[in-house]
Amino acid sequence: MLKAERLFKRFGGVTAVGGVSIEVPPAGIVGLIGPNGAGKTTLFNCLAGSLRPDAGEVAFEGQRIDGLRPDAIFARGMARTFQIPKPFPAMSVLDNVMLAAPDQPGERFHLNWVARGRVAAREREVAEAARGWIDFVGLTHLVDAPARILSGGQRKLLELARVMVAEPRLVLLDEPGAGVSPHLLETIVDRIAELNRRGVGFLVIEHNMDVITALCRTVVVMAEGQVLTAGSPAEVVRDPRVIDAYLGQAA
Repeated sequence: MLKAERLFKRFGGVTAVGGVSIEVPPAGIVGLIGPNGAGKTTLFNCLAGSLRPDAGEVAFEGQRIDGLRPDAIFARGMARTFQIPKPFPAMSVLDNVMLAAPDQPGERFHLNWVARGRVAAREREVAEAARGWIDFVGLTHLVDAPARILSGGQRKLLELARVMVAEPRLVLLDEPGAGVSPHLLETIVDRIAELNRRGVGFLVIEHNMDVITALCRTVVVMAEGQVLTAGSPAEVVRDPRVIDAYLGQAA
């Protein structure tokens, strides 16, 4: 589904991503772990189009996407979330989710005058889909509430609903468990697992190994901008190189 080969990204004299190759199989869930500064988020930015790799290739479903803008990659069916969600605080939960839906003719000013029926029909479809995803993530009771009142965990759920209204086939999740209460974390893990059963693939950055173990069959470990090792969760946590990478950071 996603294949990156020999990706490099440098900032001046610092190599943030140094020759990383990574794959996500169709409808798979792959974990990406590593100490702070390992290059995980920079890799995500290269995959999602926020940064242009200095070298290497990225293919999604067999088509090259490196060099495309983030919106073009999103339109092809690959979406991402962020470690710190930033919904529009004054807008309702419903409106925040509706924003991400594709093919909204009302965004083109002239169609609001010459194709009002088409605009209204699509808006009803988008609202119905958005309400369905809000219900899926368990925020139905907050559908009309402003996003500013949501807790950190609820914002993560909102972001998941907002991504899914566009019906992506692959989602890059950046620390879905960060700053989330245990109760809501359980809900987030459950919803990701359910989406995966429906055929959605995921690449997940996460520091919480309980989350990684619950979701991922394969885990890729990065350190100092490179892939250190890959394997099952049980294999990587026992790998002496992984232990050294984390302990070295702590020291």
